[in-house]
Amino acid sequence: MPADMNDYFKKKQPNGGGNNKAPNNRATPQGGGNGGGGFQAPSWLFTILAIVAAVIFFKPFTIINSGEVGIKVKTGKFDETPLRAGLHFYIPVVQNIITVNTRMRQVIYSNQSNTLMGDDYKSRTTLGSNNLEGGVKQSRAIPVLDKRGLTVNIDLAVQYQLNADTAPKTIEQWGAAWEEKIINSKVREVVRDVIGQYTAEKLPEMRNEIATAIQTKVTQKIDALDGHPVKLASVELRNIVLPAKIREKIEQLQAEKQNVNIAEQQKERAKQEAQKNAEVARGEAERNRIVAQGQADKIRIEAEEQAKANKLISNSLTPELLQLEQIKTQAKFNEALKVNKDAKIFLTPGGAVPNIWVDTKGQTQRAVSAQQ
Repeated sequence: MPADMNDYFKKKQPNGGGNNKAPNNRATPQGGGNGGGGFQAPSWLFTILAIVAAVIFFKPFTIINSGEVGIKVKTGKFDETPLRAGLHFYIPVVQNIITVNTRMRQVIYSNQSNTLMGDDYKSRTTLGSNNLEGGVKQSRAIPVLDKRGLTVNIDLAVQYQLNADTAPKTIEQWGAAWEEKIINSKVREVVRDVIGQYTAEKLPEMRNEIATAIQTKVTQKIDALDGHPVKLASVELRNIVLPAKIREKIEQLQAEKQNVNIAEQQKERAKQEAQKNAEVARGEAERNRIVAQGQADKIRIEAEEQAKANKLISNSLTPELLQLEQIKTQAKFNEALKVNKDAKIFLTPGGAVPNIWVDTKGQTQRAVSAQQ
């Protein structure tokens, strides 16, 4: 290349070819005085960028939502104080925060299909994240043996939640499978003990008593655990699934019992109807008796009054009164003779025998009629 061209390119370089230096041995500033050349960033900017990159890469913080608690782990050791909802920082590599869900949970022991619902957002915990924490999950119905050794399936619904205050100790002691070790094992143990006291035929009749016993005993066993790791809300007995032969036998007995009840009801109605008719008959007889008694009392009273009257009349009759009455009667006969002159009157002195009236004209006429 010609020398003049070499000189031209050297002048175009930022440092003037790299050989020119300012007076007093100081280097000429990069870019020259004409605004040419690159930009050199300050050192503090590199420091900030390095910190931001470290924060993004290591992420030394976590956010705990409501219904959750955090467990800080330092070099493998659990901190006993749970972290409540909010922003929490930790030292990466040395420390770690495990988030545990403390919302109300429900497990359904049933062989029927159910739709399982979990939380609307993903849990960041590594403890049982596949178990739908905070939602509903299903387990197989609990098979138990009754008093005679027959297999019976029990459907239950259990509601519970992790105790937030003792969550670090619970996870440290029971591990990620604390639900299986605490809830599932205790529930199955109690159900087997309670159902084993009854025969399969008696289970439907004793349903309320069995439900109360299961609720009480499961609560007692879980509350008796050290540190109260779980708060039990309810244990609901949903269904008792009996063997097919037992169900048929129970249905047959219920049908027979229903027929007996119908017969008893008919008998009771007939009895009530008979009692009603008997009451009506007794009432009618009583009414007739009262009427007859009234008639008899009336006759008796009339007879008594008549007897009293006769006695009074008898006591009032004197010879003088009888003689007077005879004279009156004789006077009436005399008046009658004036009209019927054919009549004959026989007088009995003293009044011992009544006077006799004989119509002779009438006798003659009857004699003539007889002859004809």
